Amino acid sequence: MVKGLYTAYTGMLNEEHRMDVITNNLANIDTTGYKKEGMTSQAFSDVLGYKIKDLSEAPATARYEGILNLGVKIGEGYTDFSQGPYRQTGNTYDIALGGSGFFTIEYTNKAGETSTMYTRDGDFTVTQDGVLVTRDGDFVLDPNGNHIQLDPLVESVFSQTGQIFQNGEVVAELGLTDFENYDYLEHYGENFFYPVDGATQIPATARVDQGFLEQSNVSTVDEMVNMIALQRHYETNQRMITTIDSTLQIAANDLGRMQ
Repeated sequence: MVKGLYTAYTGMLNEEHRMDVITNNLANIDTTGYKKEGMTSQAFSDVLGYKIKDLSEAPATARYEGILNLGVKIGEGYTDFSQGPYRQTGNTYDIALGGSGFFTIEYTNKAGETSTMYTRDGDFTVTQDGVLVTRDGDFVLDPNGNHIQLDPLVESVFSQTGQIFQNGEVVAELGLTDFENYDYLEHYGENFFYPVDGATQIPATARVDQGFLEQSNVSTVDEMVNMIALQRHYETNQRMITTIDSTLQIAANDLGRMQ
């Protein structure tokens, strides 16, 4: 195997995966509460360092380190949970969260199965029956996991702690949830998250702001700059493959004929 070809191929494959992430971020620039994603690349020295320090195998013994693959190894994906900018709407049921925390949503899939999801998208509305739901019709939950029932004919006022007032009285409260480590949250769909094994819930400290929506935290300029850089990296790997191919043609045709 020509090692240079493999190195260039893995480089191209890595840039393709990174391009997929960037284009997905750009496609969700206008998605309320969207958190941009990224992808890392792993260097051989880092992988070797983790392997050497791995005590799950017998320590102080000779161990098989695996096959040495040159080139780039695609690392882990990650989500940037930084605060997105606010957009003022003035709508009664448009709610933004300032700080750490998520709205708690009862999500229903196409098969009719329900599960608890978490989101920063506060683009809510009230049904004719007075139930607070998302724009897709999923129920917004209170701290006890119940649906939030309101009087659709009475004005609602949201306090910064999440309490909902009608006619000057507290009638309901938003169920706000936070997690100790966001590494245990998986992205689902456009702007939902769900916890995996290891996730620990903690009280949310987010501030509730009525009449605002949190926008995507994707920077168009940054993503476009990254896209241009990725295209150049991809082209560099392509030229490497072309150069090696030309070298192999000379070795196989010209040098072989001379012998």
